[in-house]
Amino acid sequence: MPDLIFISHRIPWPLNKGEKIRGWNLIQHMRALGYSVHLGCVVDDPADMEHVGRLREVCASVGAFPIDKRRQKYRALLHARPGRPLMPSFYFAPALQRWVDDTAARVRMEVVYIYSVAMAPYAARLGQGRKILDAQDIDSEKWAEYATKAAFPMRLVWAREARTLLAYERQAARACALTFFVSEPEASRFRQLAPETADRVVAVENGVDLSRFSPGDRYDWPFGDPGPCLVFTGNMDYWPNADAVTWFAREAMPLLRSRIPGLRFWIVGANPGQDVRGLASLPGVHVTGRVDDVRPYVAHAAVIVCPLRIARGIQNKVLEGMAMGRPVVASPAAFEGVRAERDRDLLMAEGAAGLADAICAVLDGRHPGLGQAGRQAMERGYAWDAVLARLDDYLKG
Repeated sequence: MPDLIFISHRIPWPLNKGEKIRGWNLIQHMRALGYSVHLGCVVDDPADMEHVGRLREVCASVGAFPIDKRRQKYRALLHARPGRPLMPSFYFAPALQRWVDDTAARVRMEVVYIYSVAMAPYAARLGQGRKILDAQDIDSEKWAEYATKAAFPMRLVWAREARTLLAYERQAARACALTFFVSEPEASRFRQLAPETADRVVAVENGVDLSRFSPGDRYDWPFGDPGPCLVFTGNMDYWPNADAVTWFAREAMPLLRSRIPGLRFWIVGANPGQDVRGLASLPGVHVTGRVDDVRPYVAHAAVIVCPLRIARGIQNKVLEGMAMGRPVVASPAAFEGVRAERDRDLLMAEGAAGLADAICAVLDGRHPGLGQAGRQAMERGYAWDAVLARLDDYLKG
């Protein structure tokens, strides 16, 4: 069996983040193609280390190395240099570099799969294998968006990271045979930013597990009191998620509750910070923190809301809500990259008033087929096997 090394900034289990979900399904697909997958990753949540055994069941070898996020931030600042982004230093672990070098010395790799631009340094001195960069999103553009919304002095920090990271992204893409992004709009944008790599930039989308996220499954009511509930799912230590729910709870929910007094908004996701936890003091707003399974909340949601103001690529929360046959109302940023028909498969709306109008239209029964149409859109084009099929020829070159 040919060998493939998969170098990741996330341990791809448990499946509680979009990057983990994509990573896990990529590894499963590579195994199905006949590759022996050697997984090397950093682990930024100590609780995730208990899942290393699960990964050893499916990978030829696993090197998983814990990092402390606070310590890594100090490390990144300590190694800051003019023109050098902070992100690669944040994700650098000497133990993982040694593991990569040792693995490459004992196994001849046919493919070097670099999962995130941040992991490019680990593969820099590997002289074997076809190098593929799975950038997923254009991180430099994300930091540029952060800069527009941040206050001084962080506005300057994020703007610097955006500038330096774009140069780094271009350099990493030049060093690889191919660079993947999770949507065609994202890939097209990178071709504009890095025209020298345009002929080697490809969209390999995210998918959704249609059997796991199915409208046919039944779950107990998770919300306590009866009544319509809006649901947002996502890790709350991710700033765009925290920004979205904070804005929605403060700006859109008062408009909605003036029209539907009993309406509630449930924020479902791990690691809410103090600001997000504080939203639970607002009328009708609930913050769960980590839950064992998001599916009961999605299954019983009157509407899945995705009011992201900053977003890159494809939002798994949108795909999962549609796969479970629930009506989805998304902002333009959250809708971008999703191959679905607006007003048939999901609703798109902008601003607090626009989102409130769209949500009320769903609750008033004006879009009775929305959930079913969303499920059908997922069945047509978002099963993981279907979206990853185009990966097959790219791996072999």
